[in-house]
This record gives sequence, C-alpha cells and structure tokens, in this order.
Amino acid sequence: MQEALKNLEAAKDAASLEKLAVIDDDIAAFQEIYDMVVTEAAKRRERLPAMQANVDAAQAKYNEAHNRTSGLQAELNKAIDDGASNETIKQLRSEIMSAERREKSCEDDLHHCQRRLESQKKQVQYFESEAEEAKAHMDEDIAKRNALLGDLEKAQAAYDDACKAYEEAKAAADKATSPEITKPAETTKPSSSAQPAETAQPASSPATGKDAPSSSTKQADTTTGKLANTGDTAPSAITLAGIAAAGLGITATATRRIKNSK
Repeated sequence: MQEALKNLEAAKDAASLEKLAVIDDDIAAFQEIYDMVVTEAAKRRERLPAMQANVDAAQAKYNEAHNRTSGLQAELNKAIDDGASNETIKQLRSEIMSAERREKSCEDDLHHCQRRLESQKKQVQYFESEAEEAKAHMDEDIAKRNALLGDLEKAQAAYDDACKAYEEAKAAADKATSPEITKPAETTKPSSSAQPAETAQPASSPATGKDAPSSSTKQADTTTGKLANTGDTAPSAITLAGIAAAGLGITATATRRIKNSK
C-alpha cells in the first residue's frame, strides 16, 4: 500500500493543476496558430485556379507568337530559296524580328505567370505544413495531458485496491486472533404457578411425642402457601415478619402447656 501511495502522490504531482494549466496554454497557442495558418492556406489555395488560368492564357499567347515567328522564318527561307527580291526578303526579316519581340514578350509574361503560380503554390504548401506542424504539437500535448490524467486515474485505482486489500486482510487477521464469543445460557423465566419448596416442619413436642404439627403450625404453612400461590417470587418484608411472629406465638403457647402439665 505504501508503494501504491507513493505512485499516487507522484501521479498527482505530475498531473497537478499548475502543470496541466501549462499544457493547456500550449494547446491553446498551437490551436490558434493552426487556425490561422489553415485560414491562410485556404485563402491562397482559392487563388490557384485563377492564377493557373493566367498561366494557360500566357502559354497560349506565347505559343501563338512562337508559331508566328516560326512561320515567318519558314517564309524567309522559302523566299531565299525561290530567289525572291531583296525587298521581299528584307520585309520578311523585319516581320520576323517583330514576331520574335512579340514571342519574347509573351514568353516573359508566361514565365511571370508561372512564377506567380509556383510562388502561390509554395505559400499554400508552407501554410499547410505549418498547420500540420501545429496540429502535431497540439496532438502531442493533448496526448501528454491525457496520459498524465490516465496515469493519475490508474494510480488512484491501484491505491484504492491496495487499501481495500489491506482492510480485508486486517479484518481477516483480527477475526483469526480474537477469542470466540460464547452466548450465555438462556435463563428460564419462573412460572407464576410454580410452588416454592416446602418449609421444614418444626420438631415434635417432647411432652406429646407426636410428629404431627400443631394447628397453628399448619396455619403458618397455609399462609406461606397462599403467598406462594399469589405468584410473588419474593414476599414482602411485612408478610415474612407476620409469619415469623405467628411462629413465635405458637412456640410460647406450647412451652406454657408443657410446664403446666408437669
């Protein structure tokens, strides 16, 4: 559990609010760059069709001028071969020079349009490359942030599992070492109809030699039995004192009778 706690603390430190805030700032910055360069790339890409059209038009003009020059040159060669007059040859040569200038101008226009188109394409590629780079940095930071939070979640789960295992092991150990608690024997509630044990009868009188108890003694026993039949398991002190007084009276009467008989 200590190792799990150590890993959890390390994960919390790595994914602290301050460090996550720095990563979030980087993500926001790269997101801003990405949006900007993507917008610029889109703007420049929109111009490519028109610029390509200019190149195609310049190419057509150049081809026309070149064909004009080539045609005049062919006429001059034919005129020379045919023995045309000097005036005709001079005129053709003048037209060829004008055609060549036209061709050269069209070629320059073509190269200019081509350079503009190539430059525009390079700008589109540059901004698209910047967008890809910004997105790569942004994705890297997002992956880093997610990894830190994932490590924190895993460390927290591992720590929770370790705590649970520790608590279960501790509970099992406590159960194994604690003495078994035995339940106390159930006590039987006394019934109200239970009779108390009979009290010992007093010894028979020496004068009569009879074992039978006197009527007074029977009266005391009857009184005690009545008390028992009331259901009171503990007679009051007043009742017990009355029974004792009756017994003493019986004893005193019997003693006087014995003395008189002598």
